Parts: sequence; structure tokens; C-alpha cells
Amino acid sequence: MAEIVPNPLISRGVPAYSETNPSTASAANDEHYYSFWSGTAPDKLAYDLSEIPEKQRKTVIAVWYTTSTFDKVGSYASQNMIPTDYTVEVNAADGGKCPESGWEIVETVENNSLASREHVVDMAGYNWIRLNIAKSDGKTGGQVSLNLDIHTVSDGIADSWLFLGDSITACGMNNCYGTGFATHLHNLDDRYFPIQENGGIGGITSSDGKNNIDRWLETFPGKFVSIAYGTNDAWGDQTGAETYYYNTKYMIDAVLKSGKVPVLPKIPFSIEKGVADNLAKYNAMIDRLWTEYGDKLVKGADLEAFLGEHTEYLSGDGVHPSDVGYEAIRKFWAETMYNNVYTNSKFSTSTDDAVETLKYGDANCDGEINMGDVVLIMQNIADSGKYGLHGSDKSHITENGLKNADVSGNNDGVTLNDALAIQKYKLDLIKSLPEE
Repeated sequence: MAEIVPNPLISRGVPAYSETNPSTASAANDEHYYSFWSGTAPDKLAYDLSEIPEKQRKTVIAVWYTTSTFDKVGSYASQNMIPTDYTVEVNAADGGKCPESGWEIVETVENNSLASREHVVDMAGYNWIRLNIAKSDGKTGGQVSLNLDIHTVSDGIADSWLFLGDSITACGMNNCYGTGFATHLHNLDDRYFPIQENGGIGGITSSDGKNNIDRWLETFPGKFVSIAYGTNDAWGDQTGAETYYYNTKYMIDAVLKSGKVPVLPKIPFSIEKGVADNLAKYNAMIDRLWTEYGDKLVKGADLEAFLGEHTEYLSGDGVHPSDVGYEAIRKFWAETMYNNVYTNSKFSTSTDDAVETLKYGDANCDGEINMGDVVLIMQNIADSGKYGLHGSDKSHITENGLKNADVSGNNDGVTLNDALAIQKYKLDLIKSLPEE
């Protein structure tokens, strides 16, 4: 069975340098996510990647993590020691001594509100990368505390995850509490070490997710986005199951339109009456969405069944897992995704075809949506004699291109309706793809 192309971690243990607190620089890329580099803004954290093979550092993702709430949303948001104004920089100097000059800015961030960020960096010809932090928590003199990983994406971004959700996600998917999702996945198959951002925020509902997801997706260059809301929606039935359905559907569509892959888990089992009395009708909406979207989304961890079978993993409030429960959930997530994603040919990417990411309308996978895609679809239909992903061997469109081309929203494979929809989109007769 075909498998997903890895984006391995390449910065573990490379020489690390900082200015105000150099003794903790190596804590930013050691094997423990509960240890952190600590500095005082303005400050810099630099890595010497000169000993990493050039092919592996041709294109990288630099991702930094803190333990703060993902964003300043909701009444339970708590943030401190996060970089708010900084640049990502590279340097071509030889390895061995941290260069004082020659740094080139590749990305500038101002007024950041997120507790982790990913940056795609072209490092061809460069040996060094660093974060140059001007402000922490919006001020100079502020403390900063983080881990910084560098992953190779020279063969395409295939293994980067954003886990959005409420407090169960916030506590469960942080990589410094116990064994993280990425480490569990690595333990299953040591070729992989996923990039893993924790987008959980305590107390929020699907309405908060709907209102913010477009903004969150703008800063996320990765591939998989888990949408794990529902416990607070169901608690006292405060959202209503139909509204929850439409909020979640909006988020799924937003992920698809951004060219990424939505992941939708079940709402966790609870013995707290305010949640338990409403859980069935809310998880029925998940089943409905699983059916409607089919293989356009990934079925996430079934936390209703898992915690229902293991109520010993729940804490005293009957809603949130215990520390042992969270550890079990992370492992269960990794096992589920290994089966549903990593060994699923739908998500495989060859090294020659790695840049072909999901982008609706882009049938020829050239990164653009234009009349060339329409022509290719028409030619494919004329020559293959069959529609859809399971047409004859004469298909002119790659497997990933067929996924991109199926924009009509009917799960009917690639048809004349898809070509017509793309043509209308280019003529500004419709505003977006896929057209539901």
C-alpha cells in the first residue's frame, strides 16, 4: 500500500546559539518538549544546519511551539512568553561559529497572536537559520520561552498537522505533556515525525471555530487540519445540533478551499449529564458529515467509542480526561491516523509528484486554476470513456489531479460539470471552488 512522504525532523541536537541566555539554547531542539529555550526580547535563536545534507535542507519548515493557548479567543485564553514581533532569517556563512553579519530576512511577523507558527523557508545555499525576536507579548524586555524545530519539506509538505478544538484538544494535543502525537506516530513508524501544532482553546464552541478558521488557515502552510469542537456545544445543548452541523460544515469547506485536508473526529464520550444527554444528536451530525464528504475528509479518532469503552480515563468532572486519559488519547490519535492517513494511498505522494497538494480546480497540478485545467478534463473524458477516479488506464490526469478536478460537490468523480464549474470560476460567474 502506498504511503505518505515523510517530512522528517532535521534539527534535533544541531548546534544552537542565543544571545541573552545561551545556556538554554540547546533546550530548544533537544529530545524533550518540556524543556525550552528562554530569552529576553530582543533576542535571537540560531541553528547551524551545515552538517545536514543539502538535499534535506533545500526547503524546510521552521516551526516554534509554546505552551500558551493557541489564540486570544474565548474567556479561557491564557498567553505569555510568545514571540509577537520577529523575523525568520537565513545565512550562507560556513558552519562552526554563529555569524554576526550576513543575515537575510525571509519572513517578517508583526502583532502575532498565535502560540505556535510554521514558516516555509527556501534554504538552498544557506547553512544557518534563526528567529530574531524583537518583542515578546507585545513588548521589548518581555520573556520568551519556546521550542524550535526544523523539518525538511524538500519533497513537498505532506506531514504537517493543525489540531483545532476546545480544552480537550488544548490539553491533549500539546506536545510537551507526556508523549506527544508526533512522538507516538514516530514510535509506530520511525520514518515519520509529524509537524504538530496544538490549536486547542479551552471553553470555545464550533461558533468560535467558524468565526476564526479563515484567519487561522492563512498562517498554516501544512496539510491536515483537525476540527474537534462539540463538547461545549453539546454541554447544555447551548449551540443546537443543526447550528453545530453548519458551523462544522463551514470549517470543512474552508479547509478544502485552502487546499488542505480536513480531519473530523467524534465528540468525546462524557458521563456528565449536561453533555451526555445531548451527545448522540451532536455526534449524529459528525456521521452526517462523514457521509456527505466521503473521502474528501479524514475520519478522525472516534473519541466517543474510545472513552465510552475506557471511562477510567475520564477525570472527576466526567468530561475532561485525566492525565493518563490524555496520554491514551494521544496514542489512540496516532494509531488512528497511521491507519487512516499514513498507509492510505489517497495521501501518498511520490518524490516526483510531491508538490501536488489538494487544490480544487487545479486538474493539471501546476499550482494555478485556468483554462488549461478545463481542457485537460475535457480531453480526459473524451479519451478515457469513463468518469471519475476509477476510469480506464488512459486517464490523462494524475490521481491527485483527479481529486483536485472533482469540484462539483456531488462526489461523482470528474465530469463535464466540473469542467463547466472551473470555466465559470475563471469567468467570474461563480466566486469560489468547489461549488456546492
